[in-house]
Amino acid sequence: MDLDAVADELYGLPPGDFTPARDARVKAARGAGDRSLAERISRLRRPTQAAWASNLLVREQPEEVQRLLELGEALRQAHRDLDGEQLRELSAQQHQLTFALARQAGELTAQAGRHISEATRQEVQDTLHAVLADPQAAEQWAKGRLTKPLSAPVGFPAPPRQPAPAPAAGRAEPAGEVADLDAARTRRREQQERVDRARRQAAEAEQELHDREGELAAAEEERRRAEEDQQQAEQRVSDLSRQLDDAERERQRAREATRRAGDHARDVNRAVREARRRARDRAAQARKLAEQTQRKS
Repeated sequence: MDLDAVADELYGLPPGDFTPARDARVKAARGAGDRSLAERISRLRRPTQAAWASNLLVREQPEEVQRLLELGEALRQAHRDLDGEQLRELSAQQHQLTFALARQAGELTAQAGRHISEATRQEVQDTLHAVLADPQAAEQWAKGRLTKPLSAPVGFPAPPRQPAPAPAAGRAEPAGEVADLDAARTRRREQQERVDRARRQAAEAEQELHDREGELAAAEEERRRAEEDQQQAEQRVSDLSRQLDDAERERQRAREATRRAGDHARDVNRAVREARRRARDRAAQARKLAEQTQRKS
């Protein structure tokens, strides 16, 4: 088991299944003795619905992924070259392809048993726009491990505006209508910018929530490990305490045996001395009788 294999597995799962699966992999890595891998797995963040749908699209539609990446390269080149005709042509493809792919992402999530909302589908489409605009975003997306939707720079790639046709002689356009049209365009652009900003802020807030949830999971895992270490230490202390009690009882038994052996040795020593005294007395008495017998004879 390595980090890449685990990440590939986890980021293919629906967000609701991500955290339990990640925690199981952390436990397995820890059980295998690889604490470093367990720590790195615990830092993986749960994807949002839009990020999961984007990841699923990458995994299930590799040909479309390549098509989008190639379109992004062409769009960025046309943008750098200020090629208005090419930009208009590619921009039309951009909107068609991103819309179709976002719809496919919704179909894929439905097949996986999860239906995404229209707002989530729009976040997927915004992510695809970001892939077209930013090569780093494209590289990140193509790995299939997004944790949150991506946002493209506002207005990229925007085809250059065509100059308004000159009014026919005698048909000057009212200045008021032109001003109203410009004001409406400005309002729409500002509204879109506010929407984009709100989406980014919402995505950032959701990512922060996921980060905090990840930190909580890591803290809970650390607490669990500490409790296990404490239980093991307490068990060790308990075992040592029992061994100490057994050793103390053994010492008391040895002391008692030593005392009894000492008493017995003293008793035996007294008996030996008494037997030696009696032996001497008997020997002396025997000699005395033998001498008396010799004198009489």
